[in-house]
Amino acid sequence: MGRSFFALALILFFQPANSSSLERFQSYLRTTQAARADFQQKVFDKTGKVVQESSGSFSFLRPGRFRWTYVKPPQLIVGDGERVWIHDADLNQVTVRRVARVLGATPAALLAGASDIDKAFELVESGEKDGLQWLEAKPREKESGFERIRLGLSVSGVEAMELMDHFGQTTVLRFSNMVRNPQFDAGTFRFTPPKGVDVLGE
Repeated sequence: MGRSFFALALILFFQPANSSSLERFQSYLRTTQAARADFQQKVFDKTGKVVQESSGSFSFLRPGRFRWTYVKPPQLIVGDGERVWIHDADLNQVTVRRVARVLGATPAALLAGASDIDKAFELVESGEKDGLQWLEAKPREKESGFERIRLGLSVSGVEAMELMDHFGQTTVLRFSNMVRNPQFDAGTFRFTPPKGVDVLGE
């Protein structure tokens, strides 16, 4: 899993303090078409040891368009609405897949996909932890790559995300500097492979 999963996007939205995590998330789906933010990411193995740390920024425009940039090691992931492009600068390689095949029951579908989330996920409230209300999303597709996904919501919005895969790894994301429904340049969600890179996939 690690840095190879793509396009997670979270956004600030406002709800009364007594709103449940499900109500807050449903409000997000109704009112948020775009967002940008910074993130910190840690990957833990099944013993709880940190095996990877990274940071970067993301932007998304629903449905299916996103830009996810890792600072170190450098990696860029772009969804243009039809394809997802993953550019690994260290490997001098680009992998491309069709969005319809990649989104499905993934973290990207939760936040940058269409609004019919209930078709892909079973959503269950999972209580309070670390000052946040948590919502658990279980993919209905068994081959989604994730066992479950948890969203941590405060009164001001989604602040954290935890992704548990089938190998016992957990990826934890914390978000900051969120901007709701910004305007994006036309080229934000476009990608052209640089000259000389290997392009793999569809």
